[in-house]
Amino acid sequence: MKRVVINAYERGLVFKNGVYQRMIHEGRYWMLNEDVTVFDITKPFVAPIELNLLLQDKLLADALHVVNVLQHQIVLHYENGLLKQVLTPGRYTFWKSIIDYKFITADLSKIDITENLDRSTLCHRLVAPFVRSYSVENYEQAVLLVDGKFSRILNTGIYFWWRNDIPISISKVDTRQQQVEMNGQEILTRDKAAIRINAWAQYRVSDINTAVLQNKEYEKQLYALFQLALREYVATVSFDELLEKRDNLAPFILSVVKEKAVSLGITVFNFGLRDIILPGDIKDIMNQVLVAEKKAQANIIMRREETASTRSLLNTAKLMEDNPMLFKLKEMEYVEKIAEKVSNISVNGNGDLLEQLRRIFVSK
Repeated sequence: MKRVVINAYERGLVFKNGVYQRMIHEGRYWMLNEDVTVFDITKPFVAPIELNLLLQDKLLADALHVVNVLQHQIVLHYENGLLKQVLTPGRYTFWKSIIDYKFITADLSKIDITENLDRSTLCHRLVAPFVRSYSVENYEQAVLLVDGKFSRILNTGIYFWWRNDIPISISKVDTRQQQVEMNGQEILTRDKAAIRINAWAQYRVSDINTAVLQNKEYEKQLYALFQLALREYVATVSFDELLEKRDNLAPFILSVVKEKAVSLGITVFNFGLRDIILPGDIKDIMNQVLVAEKKAQANIIMRREETASTRSLLNTAKLMEDNPMLFKLKEMEYVEKIAEKVSNISVNGNGDLLEQLRRIFVSK
């Protein structure tokens, strides 16, 4: 015989010749030709033999938590309210003891997380490998495709799905106002003048379902609509008409494209013409025309100023003719101007010379 002691928080399984006999609790026991395997009930139970054989003992089965995890499942194992581990497919046993065990089973055969799990749990390092997440920013919307089929529209937020073999595709769209640039558009006018146009347009995706699911690369299609509208307008006007009616181009393009863009799920707000670039030879001709026009304008202004100046001189002459004193004042004005440029005056002669100067500078 041999003496066996089972301490507190321990259990013993009694075997005789390798065959399970019974479970014993805390206490002292004498064993005859029997072996005892002692287990710490604060730790997971690892069966020394086939678990199904042990579970035939109702007393032992009632003392254990048996967790069966199927192939498409995981089980979140909590101890005293804290996540301890994630159990993958298999069978697990734990002693019912002072530890508060909790098990939450999650079905991975679907993508939606219907289990009562908060975000902190889904982002936990133990659970994160089984979860796929996606973030949609405040200025975005997204289309969710599951197994290649449309599922729903995702608005702003963070989304979580179980990670499994079901493929998920997400197409995000920026719903803010955007701008498209159309630079270097080479177009022939009605009179076969080759010009280049730089333009811009502003738009916003208003219907994500139409833009993503019913159209492929809606940005390129919108660009093509603006290109065709530009060519349609420019091809119907001559070069001179295009320059004269430049302000009519933007409203025409906007009205044409705005209506067609609805089928793309897009709302067009503005269209503007930035530059009209002329070919080199036409640019030289235009510069020559401009120079000639400016010269003609300059000649007209010069003639107008000369006419005004002559008219002023004529009026002055008439006033001086009628008023000798005014004539003398004008004479003194010119003498003063001459005197300002003379630094020294040498006078030689008799009194007649001084009399002549007096007569010049002093009016009668």
